[in-house]
Amino acid sequence: MAVRDSGRPGVFAVRDVTTLVTETHETGHELKRAVSATQLTAMGVGAIIGTGIFVVIGKGAGIAGPAVILSFILAAVACTFSALSYAELASSIPVSGSAYTYTYATLGEIVAWIIGWDLILEYGVSVAAIAVGWGGNFNAFLDAAFGWQLPKAIAMSPEDGGVFNLPAVAIVLIITFLLVRGVRESARTNLVMVVIKLLVLTFFIIVAAFNFSTKNFHPFLPHGTGSVTTAAAIIFFAYIGFDAVSTGSEEARRPERDLPMAIIGSLAICTVFYVLSAAGAMGVASPDQIKDSDAPLATALKEGAGVPWAAWILALGAVIAITSVILVVLYGQTRIFFAMCRDGLMPERLAAVNARYGTPARLTIGLGVLIAILAALVPLGQIVELVNIGTLFAFILVNIGVIVLRRTKPDMPRPYRVPLSPVFPLLGVAFAIYLMKDLPWLTWVRFAIWLAIGLLIYWLYGYRNSRLRRPGGETSLPAVPPADTREAGDG
Repeated sequence: MAVRDSGRPGVFAVRDVTTLVTETHETGHELKRAVSATQLTAMGVGAIIGTGIFVVIGKGAGIAGPAVILSFILAAVACTFSALSYAELASSIPVSGSAYTYTYATLGEIVAWIIGWDLILEYGVSVAAIAVGWGGNFNAFLDAAFGWQLPKAIAMSPEDGGVFNLPAVAIVLIITFLLVRGVRESARTNLVMVVIKLLVLTFFIIVAAFNFSTKNFHPFLPHGTGSVTTAAAIIFFAYIGFDAVSTGSEEARRPERDLPMAIIGSLAICTVFYVLSAAGAMGVASPDQIKDSDAPLATALKEGAGVPWAAWILALGAVIAITSVILVVLYGQTRIFFAMCRDGLMPERLAAVNARYGTPARLTIGLGVLIAILAALVPLGQIVELVNIGTLFAFILVNIGVIVLRRTKPDMPRPYRVPLSPVFPLLGVAFAIYLMKDLPWLTWVRFAIWLAIGLLIYWLYGYRNSRLRRPGGETSLPAVPPADTREAGDG
């Protein structure tokens, strides 16, 4: 039961884990468990491998030189500690909401609201910004493959000299439609896209291997050992996305087994491809050749390996990679918002699950339209860094949540346990704080303003309407046996 103050739950009241799981079977609020371990892993890979490997590798090489390979490994290690914490909580609390739900069960409602409000901004801005990047890469693909592009007026936002970013709007609305249709359909589509983009990266690695030379590896550390850490701080954000897997907790067929496997497995797969791609790029091109390129992998093959015809293949890979990122991140945002609505902190009617598709269709369409407008018209350059601070803030709370839940619920079933707790979770906190400290002060100001707005909404609406404060508390809504609608409509 919730922790209560003077007969009424306070702002630090926590949700009981058993009750949270029971609520996933409420009439009108039950999502379909239709996603397999393979599809969950593909969701993680789909969210991680995007513009990061296709763009950030050039920036990292410009800072660390050939030692950028070590930067990719270091960034992976930094992410691993948080990934392990996500894996434990996801297997123990298989409920939609990711860091929001985990925080609600460990640190209390007010902290959960803060992280939920933070994630709404993080995911929304991220999808809009990625959609804008998708439009740019789509035009680059048209140019590389067919020699023509869409007119600037309908291919760029007003910020970049256009009028209306039609490609960005189109891709967001297409993904929104797919998500409304059902999680199984979305997961299958994402799996296909993940296979294609891994094949594109495999193509790059093989071509690079046949043209490999060690001459670009001397000197290996041209800018000293400190440059490896500096580059890792930038490359770290190419790994962000594994946390999106946990938003699918409630739709996983066997969450206690599949979620840890998917979270850790997707991070491991991406690390292997990142390191091999970085080694391949350094083997065919010098850091100076790719450091300023918007398409460093294509540039490496064109200028280093003398394979200019491969540019359109890499451009296609980038378009597909970014498409799968949009799908998974928008999916994650809808599930976090869904969990907050079901808890009463947002309008509960938005958490209604469509009887035909088994998805929160109304909520998904609303978020998709808002993000499409954002991608089409709003300047995003100055607020994209909020994605970074929001993600790292969530990492901190999830790692702390593991430590707290180990103390408050020591006997709770944990299908997966973080090894060497609390050491590993504390290392996850330390890495996140280390990376947060270098973010621009203006990003902190914007973040503080957004959280202040969120707290105002919480006091005016969320606190009053939280299901913790209704007659009957957490159990005020009727529950139905899970077997009734567990996989209805999946066919």
